[in-house]
Amino acid sequence: MRANGGCLHVQVLVRDNNVDQALKALKKKMQREGIFREMKLRRHYEKPSERRAREEAEAVRRARKLERKRLEREGF
Repeated sequence: MRANGGCLHVQVLVRDNNVDQALKALKKKMQREGIFREMKLRRHYEKPSERRAREEAEAVRRARKLERKRLEREGF
């Protein structure tokens, strides 16, 4: 699902009846699109205040991670 409510369609072609390979590709695409994470979040209702707090905490974690990587690249 997208933030604006539209559906996101993930499509994988099955070649030579190789379902295992197609399933692996599907899982990889779903992981990249963040579908598994969104499904996990939607298992239970999340209050808007909880959602804001979670998103702010995620933003802080991302910023700290980027800063760590930047400092590592600069040799500190």
